[in-house]
Amino acid sequence: MKDKTVTFLLIILVVGLGWFFIGNSSTSGGNSTNGNSASTNVQKVTIGIKNGNYYPNTITVKVGQPVRIYLDSTVSGCYRTFTIKDFGIVRTLPTPNDYIEFTPTKKGTFRFACIMGMGTGTLIVE
Repeated sequence: MKDKTVTFLLIILVVGLGWFFIGNSSTSGGNSTNGNSASTNVQKVTIGIKNGNYYPNTITVKVGQPVRIYLDSTVSGCYRTFTIKDFGIVRTLPTPNDYIEFTPTKKGTFRFACIMGMGTGTLIVE
């Protein structure tokens, strides 16, 4: 009976984690989207992984101008769920063709990270 209870709890845990990661894959905040932009002024950034962290891990963009962030094929695992909490962005990008697009509305220095905080970087908005 004890083995069945442990097995049942493990199944619930796996299903719960799957729901969390898959259910949150479409979560986004602020002006974050995944689609085509009509703007031709989009600032495009592609981020990869180097030495166990996002690379480049410092990105500079202009305030009031749309930014489109792609994660290349070197990015995997929790690093594919990209967050910029100050802009309300939490988004899973399953493939290198997926992207986050938002317009920074304030100048400053902001942290970006994977969902678990293992990979980090700095977004500078000028």
